[in-house]
Amino acid sequence: MIKLDTTANNEPDQEELKGFSRTIAEIEWLLLVLVMAYLVAVGPEGEDGTAIYMALFFMGAFILALHYVHFYKKETLTKLAIETWVMILFTTWVTWYSGQINSPLLNLYLLPIIASALILGKLMTSFETLIVIGCYLVMAHERGQNGIDSIAYWGKMLALIAPVVLVAYITTMLRADIRYAVARIRRISDTDELTGVYNMRAFSAILRRAFQQSVRHNHPLSVVMLDSDNLKVINDTHGHEAGNRLLQHVIRKVSEELRRSDTIARYGGDEFTILLPETNRGGALETAERIRKSIETSQFDARGARITTTVSLGLASYPEDGSNIDILVDKADRALYKAKQSGRNQTATYEIDDDSDGSPPTRPGLKYATSS
Repeated sequence: MIKLDTTANNEPDQEELKGFSRTIAEIEWLLLVLVMAYLVAVGPEGEDGTAIYMALFFMGAFILALHYVHFYKKETLTKLAIETWVMILFTTWVTWYSGQINSPLLNLYLLPIIASALILGKLMTSFETLIVIGCYLVMAHERGQNGIDSIAYWGKMLALIAPVVLVAYITTMLRADIRYAVARIRRISDTDELTGVYNMRAFSAILRRAFQQSVRHNHPLSVVMLDSDNLKVINDTHGHEAGNRLLQHVIRKVSEELRRSDTIARYGGDEFTILLPETNRGGALETAERIRKSIETSQFDARGARITTTVSLGLASYPEDGSNIDILVDKADRALYKAKQSGRNQTATYEIDDDSDGSPPTRPGLKYATSS
């Protein structure tokens, strides 16, 4: 099966989380500015004013610690969720000391709800919205709002609660649409249109991460280069549509022999690169041979004609063949060159003698610039 990277579709990556963190910080500063504007305009005195100033001080210190002192070295969804909860706590505090349910700061609850809906998703936003509604009801009760059994009382509460619920719902739906669009754009930009597998840009990032993990944990990793043996002949004989079908057929057969953890990408033309994590040279050779035999013994249809094809494969493994991605991919490429020069329809492993057998130098497109 072709392994597709689901990071972008399910969990945000570190770059996205950093962007979310900057958004949260801006919303937090906006929250502080609006409360300070209230203090300047209204200037509450006594215990209420002191309580609000204390909340401003602690909220400002909290923002500085998380976003500027870098108390958290790595962004996580848990950290962002904590920040939204702190915003709700801060808003509840300043609202309580500025009039409770009649406070002009009551609508500040919309800011943490928007932040949660944009970043944390439907479940967390629903939970926080329920908490905010609970705060509204408690503050209304403490403020001595009468007529709890009356239509007028619940009409007023509905008028106060409805904006929170609507903002939470609309922002959550907007977030879902945005993430779907982003995921679709990423799939298009990361995959080869004809075969549906990764292109080399996306594959390079996956290979770097996998190689770094292999080095860190001292685990094996193998790279296999695959090349169709007769694409040109099939193009000339049956047309380019048949050539496209050949490439799609090769991908299907390769995918049947791979694990979910393996990754295949189209290098260009009829060449493919396969990443086999947690796989030593022996395991990679076995996988490559299964692929080769599966393709050799299969056929595909092109305008009624049953066509056969073969492939050549070359492989290199970490740590036997090198401790650098560039070296490893270069050696797999040299092994592929050897397989094709030796008659095609075979699998070759890199050997030390391959450096002096006249094989071509590394192609620029196979540079990954990551070493151990």
